Amino acid sequence: MRKLQSQGVHHITLVGADRRTSIDFWEGVLGMPFIFEQPNLDNPSESHLYFDPGDGRLITVFTDEERARDPARTSTDQGCVHHVAFSLSQAVFAQAVERLDERGIRHSGVKDRGFMDSIYFEDPLGLLIELASYRFEPPFGYAHADVLREAHRIRVARGDENIAEVHLADAIEELVRASRPSLSEDRSPKDPY
Repeated sequence: MRKLQSQGVHHITLVGADRRTSIDFWEGVLGMPFIFEQPNLDNPSESHLYFDPGDGRLITVFTDEERARDPARTSTDQGCVHHVAFSLSQAVFAQAVERLDERGIRHSGVKDRGFMDSIYFEDPLGLLIELASYRFEPPFGYAHADVLREAHRIRVARGDENIAEVHLADAIEELVRASRPSLSEDRSPKDPY
């Protein structure tokens, strides 16, 4: 038996209401370019809108002009999506509360997640959206997941409850040490002053 090895999220498809609501939210609020549209090939009465969330992958939405917009919170029963998270730079994240407030969008305010900061709010159809911003950049050649895996190892070894910034900093130092050779025989911390 062999795995079906994933190489990333290809796309996420959501069921929307009308076309304008989807475009106004995904492009007009979250800044995702509306890149193409075609019929839903499994249900020609629906349109299939495609948006670029910033990494070249896709968020797609099935729309139907006959479907009424319902802002009630989407189901969080087993098997349902709890929320969808999107990455923001620190510069944009610092403005997120103000930009949500100027539209009158209710939100959670900034939540400290230890290794990232988050803000939660609902889209016009009740789907919980998370705006997330990492507190670190991985070293060259590594992904955020590499740093988090190493930070987890460090956190567990120290008996700490959750990943904090000290674990991230130590993880980054460890990844750099392991991947970047040095001519120094002793690479331990020093105090040259």
